[in-house]
Amino acid sequence: MSSNTSRRRDITVADVAREAQVSKAQAARALGNYGAVSQDVRERVLAAAEELDYRPNELARSMNTGKSHTIGVVVGDIENPHFGLATRGITDIAKKSGFHVILINTDEETAAEVEAVRVLLDKRVDGLIVAPASSVETQHLQQVRESGRPLVLLDRKAGGLDVETVAVDMADISYDSTRYLLESGHRRIAFVSTLKTEEPYVAGMELDSSQISERLDGITRAFEAQGLPHPADLVRLNSGDAESIRKITVELLQGPDAATAIIASDGLVALSVVEAIQELGLSIPDDVSFLMYDDFAWTRLTTPPLTVISQPVYEMGMAAATALIRQIEGRKAPATAEPLNARLVLRGSVSAPRAVEIYN
Repeated sequence: MSSNTSRRRDITVADVAREAQVSKAQAARALGNYGAVSQDVRERVLAAAEELDYRPNELARSMNTGKSHTIGVVVGDIENPHFGLATRGITDIAKKSGFHVILINTDEETAAEVEAVRVLLDKRVDGLIVAPASSVETQHLQQVRESGRPLVLLDRKAGGLDVETVAVDMADISYDSTRYLLESGHRRIAFVSTLKTEEPYVAGMELDSSQISERLDGITRAFEAQGLPHPADLVRLNSGDAESIRKITVELLQGPDAATAIIASDGLVALSVVEAIQELGLSIPDDVSFLMYDDFAWTRLTTPPLTVISQPVYEMGMAAATALIRQIEGRKAPATAEPLNARLVLRGSVSAPRAVEIYN
């Protein structure tokens, strides 16, 4: 095989040193920007590196300097537009700051998250951003904290873990949105989430996700404020895929005590719920009112446009990356941080239930 078709040999520090006519140690210091080296040597080394198209071995560099200029990001479901948008915010800030991003998806499995954190630490990332699959099982995150590696939690809190967390408080916006449904005449309000639990939901049970716990807390408080019992039988968790969500939606909308309004916990759940409603030959909001978390472009293109709880998801990703890079660089946190608040965006998918007189 000719040399033209053979694989190009990687250029090493020794090659650069030979081209620049300096020692390998001098070349390494100039390329790594550490230690004492004269300006003349630095210029010769950099010129030789450019001439040879030298690309540094990032692993070797990280072992020498202790910095990889890489951050690890661990999320539960990259297919969920919520995490996709947050990740875009992270990568935009990282790029501007000279950091690369390694992204790992866990399918909301704690065991997969433990392995992802281990892999990222082995790759010597400078810090981690994690959207924890569990707000309860966090020993692996505590170990990251104890190791001194910077860690920021995204979107979800973790009890007993003293780390910087970038998340929107969901309890108050959940309360406000539920009160809006109640004031519209609804009493049979369902909530559908992909959160995995070993048992069906019962009021007061401990949940792995701080986000879902806060949302259910807000729903319950809104009912209590009206002096009404919360229909816990309409809380449906473990809605894993499109088919299971379709079956759950059919169950919720059948029988004499059917739901008159449905709240979807995220965009993927919402898509499947809306599809199931259409398959049943029902219409929104004439037959069932609908409200969902997160505001994506498609929610404004449906007929009618959907009422949503809009979260600053992109800004959340940016804030998490900013916080992590600040920690990596050893800078202090600002005295005050820009609040991240969700808001209820009213469109056309909520109206009074047909049998509103039953509830008065």
